[in-house]
Amino acid sequence: QVQLVESGGGLVQAGGSLRLSCVASGRTFSNYAMGWFRQGPGKEREFVAAISRSGTTDYADSVKGRFTISRDNAKDTVYLTMNSLKPEDTAVYYCASPRFYTILPRLQNEFAYWGQGTQVTISS
Repeated sequence: QVQLVESGGGLVQAGGSLRLSCVASGRTFSNYAMGWFRQGPGKEREFVAAISRSGTTDYADSVKGRFTISRDNAKDTVYLTMNSLKPEDTAVYYCASPRFYTILPRLQNEFAYWGQGTQVTISS
């Protein structure tokens, strides 16, 4: 019932920028925090960023200062703006919606709904 659809992935040179979008449906978007995760080749899925209902943000150390998570409740959309991209950022990026009303979840088990992912590839 809850659906998350990511878009915006692609191939970008190191140092470039990219903005990912995730449109949510099936629940009251503004009531929940939202998160972004990523999974690189041969790696486990890892936390990237989260944003609370009110706009408070949290970031993994690896992306802090380079990535920005934001939301537009009127559009039921969460964004991930990625700057100064590095080859290590290459991964499938997933948006996620939490199970409960946790302010700033970051553990995978706190998220109940996941998008299908969008591929981000950074060339050197």
